[in-house]
Amino acid sequence: MDIKVIEQMVEQALKELKTEQTQRFSLSRPENYGIFETMDEAIDASEEAQKKLLHSKLDHRQRYVEAIRSAVLKRENLELISRLSVDETEMGCYEHKLIKNRLAAERTPGTEDLATEAVTGDRGLTLVEYCPFGVIGAITPTTNPTETIINNSISMIAGGNTVVFSPHPRAKRVSQTLVKLLNKELMDAGAPANLITMVEEPSIENTNKLIENPKIRLLVATGGPSIVKKVLSCGKKAVGAGAGNPPVVVDETADIEKAAMDIVAGCSFDNNVPCIAEKEVFAVDSICDHLIHYMKRNGAYEMRDEALIQKLIALVTTEKGGPETSFVGKSAEYILKRLGITVDNSVKVIIMEVPKDHLLVQEELMMPILPIVRVSDVDTAIEYAHEAEHGNRHTAMMHSKNIEKLSKMAKVMETTIFVKNAPSYAGIGVGGEGFTTFTIAGPTGEGLTSARSFCRKRRCVMADVFSIR
Repeated sequence: MDIKVIEQMVEQALKELKTEQTQRFSLSRPENYGIFETMDEAIDASEEAQKKLLHSKLDHRQRYVEAIRSAVLKRENLELISRLSVDETEMGCYEHKLIKNRLAAERTPGTEDLATEAVTGDRGLTLVEYCPFGVIGAITPTTNPTETIINNSISMIAGGNTVVFSPHPRAKRVSQTLVKLLNKELMDAGAPANLITMVEEPSIENTNKLIENPKIRLLVATGGPSIVKKVLSCGKKAVGAGAGNPPVVVDETADIEKAAMDIVAGCSFDNNVPCIAEKEVFAVDSICDHLIHYMKRNGAYEMRDEALIQKLIALVTTEKGGPETSFVGKSAEYILKRLGITVDNSVKVIIMEVPKDHLLVQEELMMPILPIVRVSDVDTAIEYAHEAEHGNRHTAMMHSKNIEKLSKMAKVMETTIFVKNAPSYAGIGVGGEGFTTFTIAGPTGEGLTSARSFCRKRRCVMADVFSIR
């Protein structure tokens, strides 16, 4: 045999051996704390961890859930990830990130969400239980990077799954910090290593590898319409949490002063990056001026000059009419300063009166810019709100004391979240009842996701016995 061929064979064998040793080492060493060089390594480690988690008791899973809560709620950790999130993504508000991260840790359900269904009768006993899919691939957004990781990790691990995250590249550093922090706390609580994993360098290429890998049993996409569409068309079971354009309707029966305060508070929360936040207002003519007056008293800056409104549009949107990324999640103070207008941080929202077909009404910008459309009556307001929401069926708000019209809007909109007489964030448990989630699956119908959303329903039948009635 030719000596060069032998050398090539030896070189290839050594290369394969080195790769195998490197992979074994990277899968086992705890100091990785869930961060891997390649997507395949992250998925392989997650699969190995899930095999161990599969045979753990529910009590153990709940202990792991509590470990995640404990890690996030430590003051130094909560402040760190909240500050890092704002600094790295350049979106949102530190004080509001603190609220959202705390909310995700405290109000995301654990194993208690996995309620067993039982049917008994003359033919015996049948149990229907929520069981894990296995390894879940979760794509997370730049708008709510840490909140989504906390929320998904609790829900998915409670369901017996492990999770491989593919964060937005512009949230790489804070996502890695959080994943390491959570894995360390989980391992200290006795959990297998690598219940949560991700790659060192998140990218579109790595997201594609995540989607295509056969070991990924379920995909969860929290983000814009393009990534949700890609995940839903991949041929695997998928949960899609897509875009929204949440409208607000205010009629003549509303408490106008409270409505104004609530709308400004909801729209400005985390500088409008939450997908549930108020994006446009439809106000009945008879109360519209009063609403604007009270909004201005609660932190709104009104633009009346059409030329200035056009200048604003040119600043914060692209040539195609979509949001200019560099302004997403920026404060009203920051945006106004770029227009040459100096205000202090008491100004939370920029408002202006426009027609219903205006770009600012129809396009979701995720900035504290809130167009107001004056309408003749509440039925017209509901009709226009339905059009502006574009069938996303995500979130809508209404301020009214008319039960009939509140019911009508709820039926017409068909949104996953419908908030009445409160800020939008009441819909995820801030000042409202119910659990919290940051993956709101409108496109695929799961709605506000929790542990059971990431599980398979399995039936176990015992014929003829165990019915004691």
